[in-house]
Amino acid sequence: MKSSVQISRGIESLFGTRDENIRLMEDGLKIRARLLNDCLEIEGEEPGVARAVDILRDYAALVREGHQFNNGDLNSFLRVVTADAETSLRGLVESGKQRTFGKKVIAPKTMMQRRYVDAIERYDLAFGIGPAGTGKTYLAVAMAVSALLAKRVSRIVLTRPAVEAGERLGFLPGTIQEKIDPFLRPLYDALYDMLEIEKIEKLLERNTIEIAPIAFMRGRTLNDSFIIMDEAQNATPEQMKMILTRQGFNSKMVVTGDPTQVDLPQGQRSGLIEVIDVLRGVEGIQFVQFDDRDVVRHSLVQRIVKAYERYNEAIGANRQMSLRLADPAADGAQAAPVSNGGAPSNGAPAAGKTPATNVNESSTPLA
Repeated sequence: MKSSVQISRGIESLFGTRDENIRLMEDGLKIRARLLNDCLEIEGEEPGVARAVDILRDYAALVREGHQFNNGDLNSFLRVVTADAETSLRGLVESGKQRTFGKKVIAPKTMMQRRYVDAIERYDLAFGIGPAGTGKTYLAVAMAVSALLAKRVSRIVLTRPAVEAGERLGFLPGTIQEKIDPFLRPLYDALYDMLEIEKIEKLLERNTIEIAPIAFMRGRTLNDSFIIMDEAQNATPEQMKMILTRQGFNSKMVVTGDPTQVDLPQGQRSGLIEVIDVLRGVEGIQFVQFDDRDVVRHSLVQRIVKAYERYNEAIGANRQMSLRLADPAADGAQAAPVSNGGAPSNGAPAAGKTPATNVNESSTPLA
């Protein structure tokens, strides 16, 4: 099936850098697109062509109405609409109202980011859970800055576990603040992106913005605050319970983390994984689950996240298969035949019999 859509303006942003936007539509909808003068010809199976035509007509109409797309935003929108047939490009663009966060104007780029922002607004405790690059921390900091500037809260408290990502850096020089700053750098980065450096320094100096590791939270009550706990997958269950019970009156808390990137010692359970089971369904708490479709970094990041998910699923399936194959062997060992006067054939002593003591295995020293 072939069809064409007239597009007289916005061709450059539609195609994107190295045609990445058109390639995204071609791969997602199983079509081929070709530019002919002032129209785009679409060829492929009928469902894919019909969907592409709807998307392109929405795009052309929005451009005529004066909407300006930058490449990153349009690419994120196209990822959503090619994957979800129920979502229109116009609906996605119009539902994502832009917000001013300090010096930054931001609009959520995916449906899940919109739900996340709405959850932060509506609930006093919200969890953002999902892979890297989905905007969990960035949007949480943006909402905190907005609340502070609007005087809905009197301070921002940013915290995260001081856990190294697989490396042991040893003792760091300097004051306590200088020692923990490297672990908290991502939170600083988000702040500097939204506020002027001089303003941030003043707010930090007055403790209007406080950045600290979880270890400093014990015994505190945080009233009139916007609290963000980042990298929560590296908190222990005890730390998770402790930080969640710091929330005071007129306070909001956002907890973010990725359960697939736990840096805790082997055998230590993640507090984030546990709290999902503990608090699921509790009134006044909202969980927002991101996936690879919500990644808004380089397109390679989305493919990397998806590849790791497939790998982990395969490893899990293989492990379950190994356990099933091992079960019959275990059953056979339990039902081993008995011979030689009632002694099991595997050499174990018969019930009621005392095994002979080997002198060489005695713990008593020989004279």
